Amino acid sequence: MKKRTAIKTDLFADEHHRKKIDTLGDPLAEIESYIDFGALAAEVDRVAPRPVSPQGGRPPYPTETMVRILVLKRLYNLSDEQMEYQLLDRMSYKRFCGLASAVNIPDRTTVWTFENRIGEAGAKVLFDGVTTQLLKHGYIARGGQIIDATLVPAPKQRNSREENKLVKEGAMPADWKPAKRRQKDTDATWTKKHGKSHFGYKLSINVDKKYKVIRKIETGTASTHDSQHFENVFYTFNTSRDVFADRGYTSKGREDWLKDKGYRNQIQRKGTRNKPLSECQQGRNHRIAKTRARVEHVFAAIDQMGGKLIRTIGQARANFAMTMMAACYNLKRLVYFQKAGIEAF
Repeated sequence: MKKRTAIKTDLFADEHHRKKIDTLGDPLAEIESYIDFGALAAEVDRVAPRPVSPQGGRPPYPTETMVRILVLKRLYNLSDEQMEYQLLDRMSYKRFCGLASAVNIPDRTTVWTFENRIGEAGAKVLFDGVTTQLLKHGYIARGGQIIDATLVPAPKQRNSREENKLVKEGAMPADWKPAKRRQKDTDATWTKKHGKSHFGYKLSINVDKKYKVIRKIETGTASTHDSQHFENVFYTFNTSRDVFADRGYTSKGREDWLKDKGYRNQIQRKGTRNKPLSECQQGRNHRIAKTRARVEHVFAAIDQMGGKLIRTIGQARANFAMTMMAACYNLKRLVYFQKAGIEAF
């Protein structure tokens, strides 16, 4: 006698699974309902037009499909190889990218080629495009601006002391063959933080206190001091004149500059060995920290998108990855605002 089992087979099992996903709540379906990917694709086509071969050949995939793939890749921090596999394997991914009924799926080489074609300019217009959609819904910068930076790790380079010395001088070891050179990141740098060594890049951001939306970004290498990006990420369209930052940004020149521009300096004070902070200054730092900590929520949210590790080589591709981090974070914020019914005011 055949044993009874809870497993039931059905020719329409995929449709049942799809309905179950909708019932449970598909986060990608929510993103699709609130984000205008057509507008984002149009901006990408404007700065990086689709190639047209006079000799014919296979036409490219739609830009909107590729933009959706890039968003998925960044939301879950997937490699090109994993992106190809997940598009073949996951029903929700295929549906989100409009490939549910497609026989052919963009492979790893197609994804890699598209990223390289649109480059950093393409990532920048995606970031600006999401910002535009935020502004259209009324989510302008309010409550003051918070500036901070985070380290973005890259795969560590196992070089000898002599090789590192040559790389710092802008040279290349003679015994490195072309294949090895392509796998060496000579742009990323080392730095120390809290006694630990870190290798990679740095992402500086400006977020507003009210909505915790990234308003401006600046990228660099890990050894770049946080304060060097201050002016580049400063945002002049916040409704408040308060500027928050940690003690790494404090300087007499910066305080004078903020005062001359009419901004309220909310940068934490920094004590020295011979001149420790007074009780009043410590209290001020504690008060500022309660607001400044909101920027750490942003970095934590980015870290939850599969981590901040980037699988790229070179500054240009690292800039692309970090810009996409910021764009996808803002995209998720807009979806959250709309889903939660948060009204802009």
